[in-house]
Amino acid sequence: MLVVWAVLFIAALPFTARQADNLTGGGFAVPGSQSDAVQSALERDFDATQRAKLGVVLIAHDGATAADRRAALERLRRAAARVDHVAVTPQALAQARSASRPGDSGARTVIVPLRVDVNEWKAIDTAADLRAALGIGTPTGSEGAVTTHLIGQGALWAGLQEVSKKDLATAESVGFPIVALILLAVFGSLAAAALPLALGAVSVLVTGALIYFVSRSMEMSVFTTNMASMIGIGVAVDYSLFVLARYREEIAAGRAPDEARGIALATSGIAVLFSGLTVITSLAGLLLVDTTALRSMALGAILVVAVSVLTASTLLPALISLLGRRAYEPGRLFGRLASAVRSRRSPRAPRAPFWERWTARVMRRPVVAIVAAGSVLLALAVPALSLKTADGALDQFPAGHETRAGFAAAAAQAGPGATAPVIVVARARDGQIGEAANAAAVRSLRSAIARDREVVSVAAPVVSNRGDAVLLAATPRRAGEAPQTKALVERLRGGLPAAGERLHVDVGGSTGGLVDFNDKVSGSMWMIVLFVLSLSYVVLLVLLRSALLPLKAVVMNLLSVGAAYGVIVAVFQWGWVDGLFGFQSLGRIDTVTPPLVLAVVFGLSMDYEVFLLSRIRERFAASGDTLDAVAGGLSSSARTITSAALIMVAVFATFVATGVPSIQQIGLGTAVAIAVDATIVRLVLVPATMAVLGRWNWWLPRPLERVLPRADFDRLPAAAAAATAASQA
Repeated sequence: MLVVWAVLFIAALPFTARQADNLTGGGFAVPGSQSDAVQSALERDFDATQRAKLGVVLIAHDGATAADRRAALERLRRAAARVDHVAVTPQALAQARSASRPGDSGARTVIVPLRVDVNEWKAIDTAADLRAALGIGTPTGSEGAVTTHLIGQGALWAGLQEVSKKDLATAESVGFPIVALILLAVFGSLAAAALPLALGAVSVLVTGALIYFVSRSMEMSVFTTNMASMIGIGVAVDYSLFVLARYREEIAAGRAPDEARGIALATSGIAVLFSGLTVITSLAGLLLVDTTALRSMALGAILVVAVSVLTASTLLPALISLLGRRAYEPGRLFGRLASAVRSRRSPRAPRAPFWERWTARVMRRPVVAIVAAGSVLLALAVPALSLKTADGALDQFPAGHETRAGFAAAAAQAGPGATAPVIVVARARDGQIGEAANAAAVRSLRSAIARDREVVSVAAPVVSNRGDAVLLAATPRRAGEAPQTKALVERLRGGLPAAGERLHVDVGGSTGGLVDFNDKVSGSMWMIVLFVLSLSYVVLLVLLRSALLPLKAVVMNLLSVGAAYGVIVAVFQWGWVDGLFGFQSLGRIDTVTPPLVLAVVFGLSMDYEVFLLSRIRERFAASGDTLDAVAGGLSSSARTITSAALIMVAVFATFVATGVPSIQQIGLGTAVAIAVDATIVRLVLVPATMAVLGRWNWWLPRPLERVLPRADFDRLPAAAAAATAASQA
């Protein structure tokens, strides 16, 4: 098996390095929406009209000479010539040269419009290529006497992707050492600590190669790699930790290494399989949203979880066998430290382990524990009632970023909404636009749009190739991502009486696309919730063979998700801790944050639920005593769950510390939910509710009992031990 994985790993490396080659900055279009209809009309019916707006802003600083300005324009001309789908026309260059003469008004800032022949979403990739060609973000483009900036909605998202890519590299470089220290403290052995880290690295790298191949056959967002890396590091380490901890536990109980490995795979290995299936099920709920960006992010996370399950169940046992005693014996330093601590302890009367004492205390007054823990979770969740979602890129850039500077300079000269016009396409229901009645309807429509308080001007109508439609471009008073501009789009869609019965009107543009994406994702939340809850319940029903335990798990995970939402709203929407730890409130929550946090948190929380309840189920099958089963299951798994949760929280916290606000929101939400889940839920609510339910914990209707497959955790250790003995004989 080691040879197979070694070959697979080496073969994956070249493709992992190219995983971003075919990823796209777009993927936010919503099929069937008004913005999609407008884009289709632009591409099909208006050959002479530009489909997206990009421009270059040249800012001349003090001391800039005519030669500096000419050099900047020449650099722009050469860069545009090297990038597909974009061009700078001779007329635009001539006007820029004329406007940039020293001494002229406006000479400090010159806007050069670009000719773009792709739509708004594909313009993101074009903008990314042009940023690289212009050297934006490097000393060539962002420093010196004349600085170069790219503007337009596509430029915003391209710049944000660049920042996110750098943040991802930083998070990975910070996250792995933190995880390594936690594992070293948990296992006390450098060799044992290296195993989960190795599996995490293998899982993420192999997934990168899979992303490369999948992206060759379907459109995938550049944010897929962020999602896969964020989820993959924590999940792969957690799964290997579950199996390795059980292996070391069996060794400590006196089992031979081969027997211990077999039992670990037959118990924790099965729990990992069901955990991975539950996480994949939760993430699959995101596939219900018909947008490429969200689906591809979900697919990236699904791939890395699937690979993590494979590495934990096949590669880890092989590595354990290879390491031998080093996989379960503490290192010399940790062994000496442990001996020193034991020698200094004063003799005491034997006491029950801490977690057994804790469980007994909680189960002694279960109703009080449930009320107290539930009150804390509900209090954390209260701010979630005010959750407001929206999309936007400009306000996510750090203060002083060159993209902010470019947009501010362009807004001061041309107006905030110049780069993001609201596009209205009106199609004649009967006849041609030039006919008298239709022409009058177009004039009335244009006047109605121009009268809106948020519209600066409406350009002259452009008639389609076939003459049956007309395009009206309205320049908004504010930036395309501003709430007022989004409200303008919704007002125009809500009713334009001037169109009457003569015209069918669609309202789009970049702002319309943002509105449609937000509406699509928000409107799909009920489907995601229903899908995730239903399938998670079914998976746990099969695993635990209980009708009530899965229901309890679903409710508790919802409480964890609610707490995560509440904290996100308080921090990023209300701004309670602005400035602390680099947090930056936006007055809103990013559109994709609620569904991603729901799917990720629900799946990862189920990891700990599966691991804990499988141990409780195993103990109950042996003793038949619910209280003993809960106490024993919790005491035997609490340390592992706490360590796994600490690792997961550390991984997500690195993204909180290094990411842009949208990534910070996901990182903070998942970190809070995992922390709450591993403490309040697993250590208080689970034992308390199981004490209240008693024998009802294991109730299963007879018809279901006959048809459900069996995991049989009570028989797995004995079966594994018997199989190992037979193979050795």
